[in-house]
Amino acid sequence: MVYSGLAMIDRTRADLPNSAGLTALVCAVAFLGAAGCATGPSASSKQVVNAYIASHQYAQAEAYLDANRDSQYGASNAVLFYLDKGAVQSFAGEYKQSDATLDLAEQRMDQLYTVSLSRAGGMLLINDNTAEYAGEPYERSMLNVFRALDYVFLGDHEDALVESRKLERFLQELNDTTGGKGVYKDDAFAHYLNALLFADSGQMDDARISLRASDAAYRDYVSLYGTPVPHFDFPKRSKKNGELVFIHYNGIAPRKISRTYQIAWNEAAMIARQDDSTDQQTRNAIMGGLMGNAITVAFPEFVQDPYRIVSSEVWIDSRPAATTQLMEDVTAIAARGLQNRVGMIRARAIARATVKYVLATIAARAAAAACDRQFGSGSWQDLLCKAGTSAVSYGLAAGTEAADVRCWGALPAQFRMARVKVQAGKHDVELLFKDSAGVVVSSQTFSGIDIAPRRRTYIAWRTAQ
Repeated sequence: MVYSGLAMIDRTRADLPNSAGLTALVCAVAFLGAAGCATGPSASSKQVVNAYIASHQYAQAEAYLDANRDSQYGASNAVLFYLDKGAVQSFAGEYKQSDATLDLAEQRMDQLYTVSLSRAGGMLLINDNTAEYAGEPYERSMLNVFRALDYVFLGDHEDALVESRKLERFLQELNDTTGGKGVYKDDAFAHYLNALLFADSGQMDDARISLRASDAAYRDYVSLYGTPVPHFDFPKRSKKNGELVFIHYNGIAPRKISRTYQIAWNEAAMIARQDDSTDQQTRNAIMGGLMGNAITVAFPEFVQDPYRIVSSEVWIDSRPAATTQLMEDVTAIAARGLQNRVGMIRARAIARATVKYVLATIAARAAAAACDRQFGSGSWQDLLCKAGTSAVSYGLAAGTEAADVRCWGALPAQFRMARVKVQAGKHDVELLFKDSAGVVVSSQTFSGIDIAPRRRTYIAWRTAQ
């Protein structure tokens, strides 16, 4: 990125003042300019991956992620890279590869919960993106959900239960840590899935415990996220029946954007703020450089890109069997969690902006003194030197301020589910995906699904249209 004002001191080596003040300023430009750019995958990169997912071109999505790992993720966003790649592999049916990738994400998440104080200090002085991304609590829950489902689809119910128990422990620790006061302190869908998996293995006591936890969490979901409590009606038990469980990964995950605000006092700032010809960080730099007294603060905000499919149906042997129910509204969970933290985020952003402004003022004054010594106070060279270094100092403080907009982009916006009692034997299963008007947008057929008596068979499908 380039800051306005750098050209004002773009002179030959002989003309530059040989001073510690200007040397420190140039070093700060290089350091803060680089640190301010490590923001994780761009919006355009996420759009590319989502387009591949929507068209079920998972091999292309995985190849794109691998090819752009360094440029879009980098070392500070390794967790995000593993999360996105692991999800894409799971959607593609590469369950072993998905689990291995998500295991790397989980290991790094665990390590990052003990982040050093020095890393936290860097986050205060530059921007939130200087800290390595450790994931949101709901993302950690979804990681274990994906890993459990990977094992289910591999037919490895023992390892699926390992993930279920890890997830139960994480949710308990989360509840203990928040003291039951956090917004996202439990996960209803995760508990519900665990109840099914425990019951599949005959561990009915654990299944009942998870189901009770799910019921309690869903009651909170109604008020927190507007998610209704799911209810599945079943016919009487029959030794000839099995069950089909369909999990529908639907929609595009919400993404964060950075909203930037200026504390400004002149008309030039207002004009720059309303100018759409340049990107936001460049406008911040221009305003800071022009005014010399602008404080820039940036806050994250979730936005939801549109998607058409809002419901899905299961047809068995050409007959309607069930409609999916919303089990997890990822968009609502993400947005409400951010809303709950916005006070802390704002306080930290304002404190950080103030510190950077003070440092910019100190640097500008030191550079101004160096200009006086080099060119003589009041000369045109001195005035030009001061103007340039002041613009760089304040533009640097403004331009490096950016909100943390990182999040798990390959997640669906919703997890939906249908449960259907089916007579044992082979059946053709058709999935219909509909828009808000009830028009079928797309469909998918699974031929010859083998339903075992008194057992559950799981299938899943991803839509992002």
